[in-house]
Amino acid sequence: MTDTGIDLDHLRGWVGREQDAEQPLEAFPASALAGLLDRPAAPDEGDALPLPWHWLYFHDTPMRSQIGADGHPQRGGFLPPVPLPRRMWAAGRMQVFEPLVIGRRARKVSRVRRIDVKDGKTGPLVFVGVEHVLSQDGRTCMVEEQDIVYRDAPSAPGPLPPGEAAPAQGAWRRELVADPALLFRFSALTYNGHRIHYDRDYAKRVEFYPALVVHGPLLATLLLDLLQQQRPGAAITAFEFRALRPAFDGVPLALCGEPADGRAALWTSDDDGFIGMKAQAAFA
Repeated sequence: MTDTGIDLDHLRGWVGREQDAEQPLEAFPASALAGLLDRPAAPDEGDALPLPWHWLYFHDTPMRSQIGADGHPQRGGFLPPVPLPRRMWAAGRMQVFEPLVIGRRARKVSRVRRIDVKDGKTGPLVFVGVEHVLSQDGRTCMVEEQDIVYRDAPSAPGPLPPGEAAPAQGAWRRELVADPALLFRFSALTYNGHRIHYDRDYAKRVEFYPALVVHGPLLATLLLDLLQQQRPGAAITAFEFRALRPAFDGVPLALCGEPADGRAALWTSDDDGFIGMKAQAAFA
């Protein structure tokens, strides 16, 4: 037991836990995401699956009775039963060896790699690191690492995290105002039940956000879509991202990028000029 009251030894019993799944990468989810992203042409069977569209597949499907009040599955299955109510996907890294192909069967092996506790400004933070290995035809196509953070729920509205000023400009820039339909469609496509993305009353009254929250994975998807539109045909070999500050529906958001020597710095900039998500991609 740590001085934060978190039983770290118990939680670390989940380290090494593994989950193994197989399924065909059907064309419909990719077609649906292409529509959400306003792409005029959707990839089809036999085409490479754009990055990070693998998030459309391999969803857990818990029974309704196994869903918590926030819309997430109850704790203590594959992920450890962290006794902190607010969960956020804070960062991620991907290494791509070859593209996944739509229409073929794929395998995903997930492992809990690490669990740590730190003291944050608002209380204890529990960090859970998860690794996913995706393969087709017996060959590893991608290795992904996800950093999931748990923390206490707020008891009242509070200020947003301190902002990091966004660069004055980037070579690539696209303006966006997220709306409830965009957030709902992405929640549906990724089977994400977290109510902060579609239930405004819950988001404001229970989790004390000022509006609906734009998914971190949606921001990462939009940043990679910006890269793919600017460098069509480029093979992305690595991608990493980190969430710094939440984004909300109805608020202008800029998707920005600056390429250099087969790499690109990517970031979102909010209406106050702060970075919401920063990312790096390598491409050939």
